[in-house]
This record gives sequence, C-alpha cells and structure tokens, in this order.
Amino acid sequence: MKKALLYSILIIAAILCLIPFVWMISASLMANGHANVYPPRFLPDKITFIQYEHLFSRLNIVRYFFNSVVVSVGVTVISLLVNSMAGYAFAKYRFAGEKNLFKLLLSFMIIPAQVTMLPLFLMLKYMGLINSYFAIIIPGMTTVFGIFLIRQYLLAIPDSLIEAAKIDGASDFRIYFSLVLPLAKPILITLAIFTFMATWNDFLWPLIVMTNDSMYTLPVALANLIGEHNQDTELMMAGSVVTIIPVVLVFLSLQKYYIKGIMLGGVKG
Repeated sequence: MKKALLYSILIIAAILCLIPFVWMISASLMANGHANVYPPRFLPDKITFIQYEHLFSRLNIVRYFFNSVVVSVGVTVISLLVNSMAGYAFAKYRFAGEKNLFKLLLSFMIIPAQVTMLPLFLMLKYMGLINSYFAIIIPGMTTVFGIFLIRQYLLAIPDSLIEAAKIDGASDFRIYFSLVLPLAKPILITLAIFTFMATWNDFLWPLIVMTNDSMYTLPVALANLIGEHNQDTELMMAGSVVTIIPVVLVFLSLQKYYIKGIMLGGVKG
C-alpha cells in the first residue's frame, strides 16, 4: 500500500508538471485567437501549423536560434575546460593556503549574480565587447558551482592512480587529459547539462549586453514578441516550443550520465 500510494503521488505530480507543457504545444497548433477564448480550450479543434510558418516567415527566428546555439555551446565547452582544471587542482594538488582559498571561493556563492552585473557590464564595455558573443561567453567561462562540483567528484579518484601515472613519466597535462577527464565523464556531462540549460534559458544578462536585435538570443526575442503581439498567444507558444526543443533533446540524450553524475558527485568532502 505504501508503494502504491507513493507511485500515485508521483504520477499526479508528474501530470501536474506536464500540463503546462502539453497546453503550450496544443496552443501552438491552434488557429489565431483560439487560445484566448472562454472557457479555455485544452486541445485544438483543428491542428494547424500556421503559427510555425509565421514564426519563420515574419520573425528572424533562425538568427535568434543561431545566436543561442553559439553562446550556449561556447559557454559550455569553455566552462567545462576551465572548471575541470580548477576542480582538479583543488582536489589533487596541495599548496599553501589551498583550503582557505577554496573556502573563500565557496563564500562567493552567497553573492547574488545581480550584484555583479553592473561592474561586469562596465568592464565589458571598456573592453569593447558589448553587443558581441564574448559579452555572454566570457562571464560564463567559470563558475564556483562548477569548480565545487568537479572537485567533490575528483576527490573520490584514488591518488594512487595519479601517482602511478607520474611514475610512468606522464606529465601533469597528460594525466589531466588522458586519465582525469575520462574518469570524470559523468560529472562533466552533468555540469555540461546544467551550463547549457542555464545559458540557453538566460534572459536578463543577454538583454543587458545585447543592444542590436540581430544579436538577441531566443528568450530575449520571445520577450520582444510578447510586446509586439499582445494577443498573439498562439505565436508565442510556437516560439516557446522551438525554444525548449534543444534543451529537452540534450537532456534526454544525456540523462543517464546526468543521473550517474548527480549520484556520485559530492560524496566526499
């Protein structure tokens, strides 16, 4: 009875979480004005793809999609490299002040990101990087959370493996690329999913640093769509579907590594 009750609660919770997404897809397949009627319709009377046609014909959605792919992939790849190097250093290297430096690094996690936006914007402005891909990629090159996550995972790797590689004559970079990165594959994929999803869905920072509409990412472009078409709910839902498809595909293709990384990461302190 306990197991049946537990699964019943989980099924109900899953259905409640899926209802908004199902309605979003359903509304994107409705004709103009059908999503705003009362009583509201959950399913379209007749399926039409006219909203997706308008999305690609009236808006520069391909350009916005390309911008989101460039910044999301760029931030993900660079942050994995930098965070993994820093996490490996904190996990396996011993140097003066290492523990205090790591504690200081962790203390920055309590600082809201909004506090650093103004000085970061001014720095990028002086560097002439506003309204460019680098304005989003550079601030996302490393995160305290990413360093912490990888460091905790690498603590579980026996030091004897690294010492044996050193005895065989392997350099530090050879050990890092040939030994550490393959062993850290689950946590790297987990962090890649976190980073990609956060960058893809980020709205506030791209809105601040992108002044030219041709450089907008999809969330910013959808926000402008809401302002331009206040009653065009069906078109906005079509844009939302296009926005979430890459994130869903990335997660579904890598979910087994994600779950493994979550279970194994942070087991040692």
